[in-house]
Amino acid sequence: MTDVVVVESPAKAKTINKYLGDNYTVLASFGHVRDLPPKDGSVKPDEGFAMVWETDERGSRQIAAIAKALRGASHLYLATDPDREGEAISWHVRSILEEKKLLKGIEVQRVTFNEITKSAIKAAMAHPRELDFPLIEAYLARRALDYLVGFTLSPVLWRKLPGSRSAGRVQSVALRLICEREAEIEIFKPREYWSVLARMTTPAGAAFTARLTHLDGHKLEQFDLNNEASAMAAKAAVEAGEFGVEKVERRKVRRNPPPPFTTSTMQQEASRKLGMGAQVAMRTAQQLYEGIDIGGETVGLITYMRTDGVQMAGEAISAIRGHIGHSFGEQYVPDKPRIYSTKAKNAQEAHEAIRPTDVRRTPADMARYLSPEQKKLYDLVWKRSVASQMQSAELDQVAVDIVDRRNQRVTLRATGSMIAFDGFLKLYSEGRDDSPAKADDEQDRMLPAMKERDAIGRGEVTADQHFTQPPPRYSEASLVKKMEEIGIGRPSTYASILTVLRDRNYVQLENRRFIPEDRGRLVTAFLTSFFERYVDTQFTAGLEEQLDDISGGRANWRDVMSAFWSDFSHAVDQTKDLKISDVITALDADLSPYFFPAREDGQDPRLCTACNTGRLGLKLGRYGAFIGCSNYPTCQYTRKLVADPKEGDDAAALKDGMRVLGAAPTGEDVTVRRGPWGLYVQQGEPDPEDKKAKPRRATIPRGLDGDKITLEQAVGLLSLPRIVGIHPELGEPIEAGLGRFGPYVKMGAVYGSLDKDDDVLTVGLNRAVDALAKKLASIRTIGPHPKDGEPVMVRKGRFGPYVQHGSIVATVPRGQDMNDVTMDEALTLLTEKGKPLKAKGKKATTTRKPAARKTKAKAAEGEDAAPKKAAPKKKAAPRKTAAKPAAKKTTTRKKATPAKTESETD
Repeated sequence: MTDVVVVESPAKAKTINKYLGDNYTVLASFGHVRDLPPKDGSVKPDEGFAMVWETDERGSRQIAAIAKALRGASHLYLATDPDREGEAISWHVRSILEEKKLLKGIEVQRVTFNEITKSAIKAAMAHPRELDFPLIEAYLARRALDYLVGFTLSPVLWRKLPGSRSAGRVQSVALRLICEREAEIEIFKPREYWSVLARMTTPAGAAFTARLTHLDGHKLEQFDLNNEASAMAAKAAVEAGEFGVEKVERRKVRRNPPPPFTTSTMQQEASRKLGMGAQVAMRTAQQLYEGIDIGGETVGLITYMRTDGVQMAGEAISAIRGHIGHSFGEQYVPDKPRIYSTKAKNAQEAHEAIRPTDVRRTPADMARYLSPEQKKLYDLVWKRSVASQMQSAELDQVAVDIVDRRNQRVTLRATGSMIAFDGFLKLYSEGRDDSPAKADDEQDRMLPAMKERDAIGRGEVTADQHFTQPPPRYSEASLVKKMEEIGIGRPSTYASILTVLRDRNYVQLENRRFIPEDRGRLVTAFLTSFFERYVDTQFTAGLEEQLDDISGGRANWRDVMSAFWSDFSHAVDQTKDLKISDVITALDADLSPYFFPAREDGQDPRLCTACNTGRLGLKLGRYGAFIGCSNYPTCQYTRKLVADPKEGDDAAALKDGMRVLGAAPTGEDVTVRRGPWGLYVQQGEPDPEDKKAKPRRATIPRGLDGDKITLEQAVGLLSLPRIVGIHPELGEPIEAGLGRFGPYVKMGAVYGSLDKDDDVLTVGLNRAVDALAKKLASIRTIGPHPKDGEPVMVRKGRFGPYVQHGSIVATVPRGQDMNDVTMDEALTLLTEKGKPLKAKGKKATTTRKPAARKTKAKAAEGEDAAPKKAAPKKKAAPRKTAAKPAAKKTTTRKKATPAKTESETD
């Protein structure tokens, strides 16, 4: 006679059966065994929110298998995942078995474990408990809420805003965040400001850069130098000065390690550092949790990956501290263990943080057992967990004030820092969502030794133009962070929410940033106009708090549902008499700044460009909304709201196929044409006698209006790539051009992508340098060569670092860090091993480096597509697998869409 244990996935079932032995039969439920049918009426508000459950074919098979195994058993252990969703699956299994009267004489108990290791499984089986009904009721409330919002609000969208897909309780709020950020960017007005930098040298000849901070006794604020004239006057004042060190300030700064991963922070770091989408990160983490085959034994490498707790078990902390002392030295072990507490809103710290189950299983030892994705994520989790218990880093920060000795008229400041003790930074450094400010970059620089009253030599002085930048679009990492901060959704739901937004074509992910599609902006405008409360972040966060109160036994789930449904159903009823024309009028007014931005020439942006008399506005057609002319049907000008990304918005205006702009400097006609891939400009016509000779062509980039493009702009596009300028530090020319993936800047073999808002025809040197900065971070300038003053650099190459002076390169000895190479060592290498750059051909620099970068870029871009290839591996994500059979019904019922796609459960 054997007892029965039910888990979620077959991978866990096999491993756990090995740990428990022959006295147990371990079976998998394959996620949920039943769910709400995807049709109206599955939740009955008038009957106390009673729910109609439906067991799908696979669920029926699993229940039958469990029932068969229970014959003769005395115990049924429900060992599904240790969260609300896992509790619900256990409840569903028990409920079905009770309804079938299959539990007579069988004791049913619940067991949970945070890691799949033999000791954790044995400990869990020794301490079973009853089902947690407050947690189950929280699941019921969340499931009913998502169902009712989806099945009630989505049909309103279909009827009142044809072309829309669906709405969801948390999904719609996330979409609103993306759209509002885009609106902030659109109304942003850049302000001009200038900075003055001077190249300086110490008495020992070491070079550094200082920034002008005071002029004529006045401290310069950001916008004090707001035009070229004032900047040039300041530059002249610096050039006229003779400088010395007035003051050197030094202070020690301690930097503490970040806590171990929660679900949210793991998704954020995986996005920043590994280029993994949230969905890929969660799937990979589940594989590491469920177990990896190591030497014939399946071993769980990390703890449960759905958690918002940051604490770790005492034995895990002790093991990590011991490992730190053994591997890094006792100086890296703090006097006391670090104890963390979460700052996230609505956090439930019932589970540990995500950590390795055994710190002795290092990423290097595990690498041969893991896939590339698993290896990268395990390395991230392991390092973050170990670093969280390491000693703080200590930095020596230095600020040097340099003044004009003659009249004290000019003061410059140079800042930098040096790591006095690396502490946790020896192992791990947390990523950032967006590029750091220039001040942070300067703070991270190292300064040469200086003391007060030192005479300082002045080199080149530059005045650089800048413009303030709009807030950045949300990345997956920053959007997840924002949602967690304001308390909407749960960490385990973020991946599915972001996936739904993309699948519904409400947003697109470009350069790993979310950009709302026109359809998404229409839906957001509709919901904020007629259901503002239900897409309000504070209301949604407040509802999350009520759901947490239910799970904690502090609120009755039916009372919470009744209060919500009373107001929500009333708001929906008020839209019954709403005419579609009223909706279009409201959206036309709300989205006017977006669809009809002000024109530089002062003309009415709504003036029809085809008939020059009609007024453009939102119209409604059979397949959704579009921009049309008020003179219809006389004027049939239309413009899509949801444009093909390969086709400009105004492509429909080129009804004759082409438009002549004028003559190029060569005398040939320049035309705008519409091809299969969108709008482009062309110079001249094909030569009928020479079929190989083709006229010059250039794609019109997104953001440039094909209907209003000028001859000057077209000629500019045809002349790309163009020289932007010379890099101020490296002295190499920078080009700007259009490539397959959009506008770019290039310096030698180094490429940098430009943003959608950058104009490739006018982008300046400063912006080009900024775009190349990340790629150039792999280059370290040691200093000027003693013979000719040209910079001596250390670069990261495909096969290791190398030093370069002009066109001469030399490989750095294997094992030596590029940051440790001194000027003397570099000069010796160049003298003894130096070879001309051209002698190695394009392999050494021109081809090799870009190839490496391109591979990384493709890997980063490909992460979001990875789930499609991995789709058959449903065992790694049992909950999604469980939903699949029901989802098939949505192909025959339009109303089935909201129930499955909008279910936002943990």
